[in-house]
Amino acid sequence: MSAMTGLRLLPWTDPDGKPCYLSSDDGNSPLSRRADTIEAVQVSMGAELLRHARALLAAPKADARELRYLADRLCEALRDVLRVAESRGARLPPCDEGDGPVPGGGGCD
Repeated sequence: MSAMTGLRLLPWTDPDGKPCYLSSDDGNSPLSRRADTIEAVQVSMGAELLRHARALLAAPKADARELRYLADRLCEALRDVLRVAESRGARLPPCDEGDGPVPGGGGCD
């Protein structure tokens, strides 16, 4: 949960494209678990799309139509992964001044 708002940014939007938030102290609620699952799918799909993009860009016969389609899908994947990063970043605990780097590459500097 975001320390500032107490809201979790969900990995989907409403029908008008506006962000959706969850207000809950239970990180293991059914909706939280559903959001975790969707975030994992979005990140996985982004990684798979990146592999496909590398292959298509290496293909000398890729045409403009294929490349435009790829660019559209990459934009969608980037939007989704940035939303996941924002949501997860907002749920990180605040850093104390004495905190050093967290194992695994995240954390406070």
